[in-house]
Amino acid sequence: MGEVPAKIYRIKLSLEERSQLEALCRKGNTTVTKHKRASALLLSDEGPYGPAENDEIIITKTSLSRRSIERLRLRCCEVGPLEALKPKPRKKYTPKVVTGEVEARISALACSKPPPGEARWTLRLLAKRLVEIEVVESISHTTVGEVLKKVNSNLGGRNVGASHPRKTPPS
Repeated sequence: MGEVPAKIYRIKLSLEERSQLEALCRKGNTTVTKHKRASALLLSDEGPYGPAENDEIIITKTSLSRRSIERLRLRCCEVGPLEALKPKPRKKYTPKVVTGEVEARISALACSKPPPGEARWTLRLLAKRLVEIEVVESISHTTVGEVLKKVNSNLGGRNVGASHPRKTPPS
């Protein structure tokens, strides 16, 4: 194995924080993840009450990865030890830009004659044109490609990739 990186974020827990984490570890009704994180923080504690174990021992005792322990220490420094045990808040749902009407407009535009000076429509040209004619406020060329892939698929066609078993001639 290579060199062990130096600890960037160091944890020094107060006596109260340590007792809260120890109580959480003793409780039987916490999640495994929370228990492992609390144990890792207790083992990482470099304050007057902590063991200040190195990462290898923490990895062995908690079965967390080195990167997880580093992220946990960082989060502990940012929001505190008890908040660091909780999962990070997830990003909020963003509604889809492409509705059925927008899909229809993309298909119609892709089937139309390309702009002057162009041999054919490219995904970037389609995306730019959709914004110009104010079908959508903004759209990426990859989204246009996904829409066209979905719309242009012909599931009822004869040669759609599925192979049908053929009768073998008798020997």
